[in-house]
Amino acid sequence: MIRTYCFIPGEEPHLDFPVKEYSTYLSNPNALLWVDFIGEPDPSAEAILTGIFRFHPLAVDDALQETHTPKVDDWTDYLYIVLNAITIEQKDGLEAVTKELDVFLGRNFVVTHHDSPIPALEKAWLSITTNKRYTSLGPDHLLYKLIDDLVTDYWPMVETLDAEIDWIEDQVFANAKPELLERMLALKRILVTIRRVITPQREVLNRLARDEFEVVDAKDRVFFRDIYDHLVRLHDLTESMRDLLSGIMDAYLSVINNRMGEVMKILAAITTLFMPIAFVTGFFGMNFFQPVADLGGWTGYAAFIATLLIIAGTPTAMFLWMRKSTWV
Repeated sequence: MIRTYCFIPGEEPHLDFPVKEYSTYLSNPNALLWVDFIGEPDPSAEAILTGIFRFHPLAVDDALQETHTPKVDDWTDYLYIVLNAITIEQKDGLEAVTKELDVFLGRNFVVTHHDSPIPALEKAWLSITTNKRYTSLGPDHLLYKLIDDLVTDYWPMVETLDAEIDWIEDQVFANAKPELLERMLALKRILVTIRRVITPQREVLNRLARDEFEVVDAKDRVFFRDIYDHLVRLHDLTESMRDLLSGIMDAYLSVINNRMGEVMKILAAITTLFMPIAFVTGFFGMNFFQPVADLGGWTGYAAFIATLLIIAGTPTAMFLWMRKSTWV
């Protein structure tokens, strides 16, 4: 699928026009052309990118192969920029899914390529097609709008993770279960994924805000610097969340170890309490009712009562002694 938008001052925006008209708008220095490829087959997209826009084959090959972390390549007449959108999906558990967005920025055009719909890009498309303010200021300002919406979508995701971590922290001390450890490991994987995206993407915005690119107006660099500041804050926040999650995992393991220690203490106490009973019953053989030998008084009623008292009194006395010693 290919959708197109062209803004020319003094004219109504042109939408969804055929490929053969691309060259006409590209030759107009006052026009601003945005071509968005959504899951377009590689042969069709490659023919347009190399044939009409005349992008370098290496840049086109990079755009069609979704294997790159965020970066920016300067090809003098245009920039090739790789960005990543992140969404959290509930499959077997929480999982971070990244979607690559490839952008070509020229003097009077912006070309975007992605294999599946990106919510932030849909939001930017709706804003731009209904508000000329974003396109009347040039292609670099249009790029700012795209990246700004992309980064803005990170915040609800981070807030969701923060709420999840707070919930887990409460559960660790109230009801520590093995399922909590699985959720903590899933959150840790998500935070690692976010870090892998934000760190290089922050450097991309740093270059757009500071380097002197031919297709980026000097007055628009401040907008990219603003997004850079947002990414710095996001990076610091996610790092804090990772540290907090590591602390919660340590607390969880401590709680489990303490619980195991309590269980072992109870089992040891039970074993200790029954040890004298086992000794007494084993020593006498419990032959009071049908003795196999003439033991006289040892098998009488008095000995039977005394044995019961020993069996009941010894563990009771041991329990009271262990409790006084604060062992149980």
